[in-house]
Amino acid sequence: MDEEIQLYLSDAEESMEKALQHTNTELSRIRAGKASPAMLDSLRVDYYGTPTPISQVANVAAPDARSLVIKPWEKNILGEISKAIKNSDLGLNPIMDADSIRLNLPPMTEERRRELVKQVKNESEGGKVRIRGIRKDVNESLRKLLKEGAAEDAIKDAEAKVQKFTDSYIVKIDAAMSKKESEIMTI
Repeated sequence: MDEEIQLYLSDAEESMEKALQHTNTELSRIRAGKASPAMLDSLRVDYYGTPTPISQVANVAAPDARSLVIKPWEKNILGEISKAIKNSDLGLNPIMDADSIRLNLPPMTEERRRELVKQVKNESEGGKVRIRGIRKDVNESLRKLLKEGAAEDAIKDAEAKVQKFTDSYIVKIDAAMSKKESEIMTI
């Protein structure tokens, strides 16, 4: 039974780590005033009939804090990349050159910054909900072990460890949220 409990605990910690990584990835996609190639990670272009991430068909660079340059490996895909950017919710207007696309990021207004902070809070809350869901699932599994004859003290100790994992990962998500908020609100 102790091995099963340890298995549940390690699975819980691994799942919570994945939830934290997912939340951090989502937060990195939110614009924070400066150009970042990660802003385009969610965009897909039609590449020979397959929706493909821009990073797999082009080199994306941030030459300065207010612009991105996209250089596709094949020139015939310039139009597809431009169309994907225009159709996205990024609010950017692509400028096409002979062999690249330039994106100039306008400075954010106070209203836009507040919207992005709300988006950051929503993503962070989603991460916390995932962490709490993992805690709930693991605790239910531990209670089933208790009904199957596991020692009550071992289950109580395991539930306490799961709560410690939960608390520590929620603190990590809060820290990531605060960092992202300060990046967004810094002019």
